Amino acid sequence: MHFLTQPPRFLFFTGKGGVGKTSIACATAIHLAASGRRVLLVSTDPASNVGQVFGLSIGNTITPVPNVPHLAALEIDPQAAAQAYRDRIVGPVRGVLPDSVVHSIEEQLSGACTTEIAAFDEFTALLTNTAVTTAYHHIVFDTAPTGHTIRLLQLPGAWSGFLAEGRGDASCLGPLAGLEKQRAQYQEAVASLADPQRTRLILVARAQDSALREVARTHAELAKIGLSQQYLVINAVLPSHEAALDPLAAAICAREQAALAALPAELRPLPLDTLALKSFNLVGLDALRQLFTDGEPAARDSAPPPAELATPSLATLIDEIAADRHGLVMVMGKGGVGKTTLAAAIAVGLAHRGLPVHLTTSDPAAHLAETLHGSLDHLTVSRIDPHVEIENYKQHVLTTKGASLDAAGRALLEEDLRSPCTEEIAVFQAFSRIIRESGRQFVVMDTAPTGHTLLLLDATGAYHREMERQFAGKNLHITTPMMRLRDPKQTKILLVTLAETTPVLEAAGLQADLRRAGIEPWAWIINNSVAAAQPRSPLLRARASNEVTEIAAVAREHAHRYAVVPLLREEPVGVTPLLALEQKQSR
Repeated sequence: MHFLTQPPRFLFFTGKGGVGKTSIACATAIHLAASGRRVLLVSTDPASNVGQVFGLSIGNTITPVPNVPHLAALEIDPQAAAQAYRDRIVGPVRGVLPDSVVHSIEEQLSGACTTEIAAFDEFTALLTNTAVTTAYHHIVFDTAPTGHTIRLLQLPGAWSGFLAEGRGDASCLGPLAGLEKQRAQYQEAVASLADPQRTRLILVARAQDSALREVARTHAELAKIGLSQQYLVINAVLPSHEAALDPLAAAICAREQAALAALPAELRPLPLDTLALKSFNLVGLDALRQLFTDGEPAARDSAPPPAELATPSLATLIDEIAADRHGLVMVMGKGGVGKTTLAAAIAVGLAHRGLPVHLTTSDPAAHLAETLHGSLDHLTVSRIDPHVEIENYKQHVLTTKGASLDAAGRALLEEDLRSPCTEEIAVFQAFSRIIRESGRQFVVMDTAPTGHTLLLLDATGAYHREMERQFAGKNLHITTPMMRLRDPKQTKILLVTLAETTPVLEAAGLQADLRRAGIEPWAWIINNSVAAAQPRSPLLRARASNEVTEIAAVAREHAHRYAVVPLLREEPVGVTPLLALEQKQSR
């Protein structure tokens, strides 16, 4: 394995939910510890299942892993870190500053940005704590810091008094205003991340066109900010010998090999490793020790077919949505679970029923036009272009808030507007305009990846609370976007996941976040299910049996209603295949 050759002290594994980065990080930690090296495994993933993988409770303390000499683990809880961070920032000014100012600070600290930065705060202490780093030969991180976070921390103006003086409220950079004490620590951490002698970044992906395009964007973004020591791991590639007896397996193999042959040019110079798809769940030490081998348990070849499933089809959900005649349908979930395809299928299904539909996306990585590959009566398609929205928003802020600033203040405001958070606010404005259309037709929205979507909802909530304050006691009726999002007759939130442990955990975490905002998800969609496809390949049969447990957990513990969409031989691209997709039902 290239990424295991002469490893530096810090190894970061990053990738979308469900690609296997936690399993690979855990297997790497075991491999390094087996060579006699002292290893600390750290998870900063909000949906971390490191403890579940090892079969023990870890939490926010360094915990030795039983039966693995030299290995310890630590799970950073981003929500707990965010609360501690908020308490540290707001506590000293409560009772000192006016209540209105304290309330404004709390608003700034309520978003997903704060959670991201708070988690960064926790593990930068590990990067810069000499006592910890010298105690271990290697520290393996499951989920690296995002380019979004590092770009925030690199903005010099974030360390000035500009925001603290209240002149930088044009964007959500507010959470950085209280980080002055950590400035030296963060600078040292960012320098460590950019040093190839100390840090190696491993990008984990699947052999899928969309996943590889996404990881290419991640590669470019991280390289731009100095994280150049990158390796690429393509995980869970179906072995070609499985194709001999199963048309589904043959189609998957062909798709994966085509995706690998068309690897984006910017990824080709990276050291590349591929890992074969395993028939078993990567839980427990025995399973993890087999991840980097080519072997399979002999019992797999005689695995029985999975139990047949009797679950609702996507058509059942679309029929129920159509009964309302109009409304907002938001398709949410982590990247790589098939949100774009399912949003298109739902929109096409509603339009095919003769209902007016506006299909749109706020996801810069979405490819709606490619997925639809055609047109249909009653269906219009649009895309919220972040670049256009950002430029419009910047010009508005500069001509309003910037009009009364001197040259120095205006320069800082312009720097503030270069924050990635600006995109979220700009897109929110377009998002709000589209929400209003749902009062007279269906609006189906393919959302951006979960963290970005939550930022939009945070902005929606802040707007809602501000409107409530302004109109309190007045005999006026207002309808804010948040009111629509909370009303199940106006908005239906569909959570998309895969029948795998990490994607289900991430979807459950998103559901909990939405509920805290007073928004109840309407349904779950389990996409690309092997179990629902009834495969004949021995390896796929074994994986299908594992899926049944996850599907049952969704039905029993998480979803009021749900549908299962099977893994198909061909990608559902075009109006006719999308119409057929809703009728595919597990038997």
